[in-house]
Amino acid sequence: MIRLVIALFLASLSLTAAAQSRPPVSERAYAPENIGSLPVSDQIRVIEKEYREQSRGRQIPDDQLDFYLDQIKFSRWTFSKIKNDIAVSLRGNSNGNWNPPPGGNWNPGNVICSSKDHRYNECRTPFRGRARLVENISDTRCVEGRNWGSRQGLVWVDDGCRGRFVDSGNGWGGSGGNWNNGQTFRCESEGGRYRECRKPYSGGNTVLVRQLSSNRCTEGYSWGEKRDIVWVSNGCRGEFRLQGGNNGSGGNWNNGYTVTCSSYNGALRTCAWDRNRGEPRLIERLAGRCSERVDWGYDGRGLWVKNSCSARFGAR
Repeated sequence: MIRLVIALFLASLSLTAAAQSRPPVSERAYAPENIGSLPVSDQIRVIEKEYREQSRGRQIPDDQLDFYLDQIKFSRWTFSKIKNDIAVSLRGNSNGNWNPPPGGNWNPGNVICSSKDHRYNECRTPFRGRARLVENISDTRCVEGRNWGSRQGLVWVDDGCRGRFVDSGNGWGGSGGNWNNGQTFRCESEGGRYRECRKPYSGGNTVLVRQLSSNRCTEGYSWGEKRDIVWVSNGCRGEFRLQGGNNGSGGNWNNGYTVTCSSYNGALRTCAWDRNRGEPRLIERLAGRCSERVDWGYDGRGLWVKNSCSARFGAR
């Protein structure tokens, strides 16, 4: 009787060990051979799992995933073909780099860009204009200006955003003014720390053209300029450009004159204004209501703001 109990106990241990040695079913990549019959979100999920299994836990490169999705859509690739191509791409390749199979004519007009582990990431685009989000792939909602954005030749993502982007067709000009051919520069305060960024050329006034962070970028408080540098702090991350100054091409990018003036904690503040430019006008409201003669104005004191108004002003 004792021997029977011991035998049953050993048999149960053997079965338990065998079950534990097998990978959980949920971790196995499975798809019908006609993977194109699945929704795109399921195609992505299956391809990612297959890549993780074959690469021992690595994440598939964005361009490789983009390639497979296009092959499923346009060339009717099967799941077996994708699994085989993943194996070929990983053979002797330990650094995760990937190139399309030879002999093809793949030339995508879009790009997938992923914020891995909620970290900031930049992806080169096959187009030069402004990007447009056409597919939100991540569970995180991708919101332009908050966790994704673009500049000439690049898309950036952050905070878990993952999406497919195309050329919006709007370029970098538009009726909103001169974007200096897209030659903006970025300066970011990581972890709330102070940082200095060198300007791309000498002279000119720096203006904030897009706030990238959830922390407010307020001139004089979380960003500013001195000589040939722009500084940021307190978590401000933004895209900046220069108005005026020499860009190395023998001329000025923008002869406009602007001043950014900000009221901190609602207090009255005056800012230097060149009286030779005439009276100022509000060009861009950055924070607060900024109603003329109530929250900002121009008088014997100069240009003034209050009630937490923050704005960029130009000559009338």
